[in-house]
Amino acid sequence: MEVPEVRTWVIFYLLSFVVLLVAIFITTQDDGQRWVSLMLVIVVVGVNFFLLLSELKRYQNRKAFMHRMSQFDETDKDTDPSGRRW
Repeated sequence: MEVPEVRTWVIFYLLSFVVLLVAIFITTQDDGQRWVSLMLVIVVVGVNFFLLLSELKRYQNRKAFMHRMSQFDETDKDTDPSGRRW
């Protein structure tokens, strides 16, 4: 992960933590709105799961691309008879 991506993830997880704290606060109230807190928890966990899967997929794609590029560089030897590359 590059530095700008880390900053984005820190902000995202801080916001997720605040939403979970709000869900806990709603759960402790006795107003019968536990479904709101449950919905908040489900949304936060679902978004985190989706982002984690997309990040893993992006990492695998980048790794496969780098592997293909390294193989391309090894097999691509365009040289003329004098040994110069063109």
